[in-house]
Amino acid sequence: MSPEAWLPVGLIIGYFLGSIPFGLILTRLAGTQDLRSIGSGSIGATNVLRTGNKGLAAATLLGDALKGTVAVVIAGYFGGPNAAMLAALGAFLGHLFPVWLKFKGGKGVAVYIGALIGLFWPAVVVFGLLWLATAATTRYSSLSALVASFVTPIFFWWFGHPALASLFAVMTMLLFWAHRENIKRLQAGTEGRIGEK
Repeated sequence: MSPEAWLPVGLIIGYFLGSIPFGLILTRLAGTQDLRSIGSGSIGATNVLRTGNKGLAAATLLGDALKGTVAVVIAGYFGGPNAAMLAALGAFLGHLFPVWLKFKGGKGVAVYIGALIGLFWPAVVVFGLLWLATAATTRYSSLSALVASFVTPIFFWWFGHPALASLFAVMTMLLFWAHRENIKRLQAGTEGRIGEK
């Protein structure tokens, strides 16, 4: 199969890998209540943490990140860098809009990080440092993710990776959309801080 033929295949592989709801699967196996009925209703690691099980939250974070990384690696191996980028987008869309859950998924931060690992791992360091710095000063997890994702495409553009800059600009806009309720709470001063019960 030619690299060009792998472009749609990469997107599809990414979508179906990204749509695996690790948070929902793991919490059901652990016997907790339906993850979608607590907190934000999201299937991501932050909401899993609201069950009080830090181990499950960590496993969800790892699983969701690996969805992005594995999709990129598979598509990149067979189809090259363009297929890898489409797989990253597919995985991100799959997590946000999983077909199995009536297109209501998570907010995408872990998959975003996983895609960064697969496509250009140094960007993960930048993302992580920005996340930590923002979290340390504000104690808002959502704001930390928003700040780090906002800077990521700028980082790619500044260091001469226009294709990756464009890809992550699109993913960042989607991530902001997924966090629209968090943004409203941040503006209203009602967003929960890290460590608050």
